[in-house]
Amino acid sequence: MSEDKATKERLLACAKQEFLEKGYMKASLRSICKKADVTTGALYFFFENKEDLLSSLVEDTLNGLMEQISLHFRMEIDTNAQTAMEGDASEDIKAAKEILHYLYQHYDIILILLTKSQGSAYENITDRFVEIFENHYNMLMEQICEKAGIPVPNRYFQHWMAHMQIDAFVHLLTYVEDEKEAMGNMQQIIYFLIAGWAGYCRLDRKNVP
Repeated sequence: MSEDKATKERLLACAKQEFLEKGYMKASLRSICKKADVTTGALYFFFENKEDLLSSLVEDTLNGLMEQISLHFRMEIDTNAQTAMEGDASEDIKAAKEILHYLYQHYDIILILLTKSQGSAYENITDRFVEIFENHYNMLMEQICEKAGIPVPNRYFQHWMAHMQIDAFVHLLTYVEDEKEAMGNMQQIIYFLIAGWAGYCRLDRKNVP
């Protein structure tokens, strides 16, 4: 490993520790440099500023997460028109556990994004994910409702559904540090969400305002 690469990785490791302990706003570049045993000049050789340092720390993990989510979305579009009406949660549980495993593999980085990024470009990351999921649900629900012969839920309902799913992941990551425990909880959550959607699909629409 070259000296420059080793120095950069040491700075990133120390930055992760600093962000976890103090959050983005209170994190000190001087403190990071001291922990990494380098000068501030060395830090600015690799990173433009604190924002760039945070971005360098989290972007690979964030991009990997988006790839996982995109795979799940494609699966849902292909299969959920049928499985939603049948109440089959197997594929959703599998996909959710794969995403959850990825999140716990990168637990510290995800925790920084969710709880320590105030004041940075990532401070609204949860809202960004809600928007992504809401747009996906808009397409998915059109497909499911057409097959089921029921009205497409209004946009508020879709937004609420997206929030519920994102909040489920955020709550687990924030309050459950053990991945195995989180997996058990996630399975129960998915059963609940799928049962709710299956119930909506099977409603007698004549009795619903």
